[in-house]
Amino acid sequence: MKFLKYLLVGVIFGITLSKAEVVSWFRIQEMFRFQSFHMYGIIGMAVGLGALFVYLIKKYGWKDYQGNQIVLNPKENSIPRYLFGGIIFGLGWALSGACPGPMFINVGIGYFPMLLVISGALVGTFVYGLMRDKLPH
Repeated sequence: MKFLKYLLVGVIFGITLSKAEVVSWFRIQEMFRFQSFHMYGIIGMAVGLGALFVYLIKKYGWKDYQGNQIVLNPKENSIPRYLFGGIIFGLGWALSGACPGPMFINVGIGYFPMLLVISGALVGTFVYGLMRDKLPH
């Protein structure tokens, strides 16, 4: 029962992304071929809202649901690693047609070949865990 609210939020999130066609392989391919503004509009809205909420958290000192202060620590020399990580993420997204959230949503709507993509993501995460100490952070 404790995790029922998380399951409910996940189901609502999945339905919302499905109805917005964010999980559609065709929409993702349109985006990477610069044929449609649909995905750019959704991503742009998410980035804008994220920036707004970070600004509000910093300005008003918002707290989390447990009453703890939210602390956003600046990271030094983060641009190269974010660019490298973003390139790897983008290549995987372009090749598979899905990012992490939509991978599971696609399985939920019956697109079972996405289980192969999820398996690859899990293997990649495992390999990263093995190599983490050897990588520059």
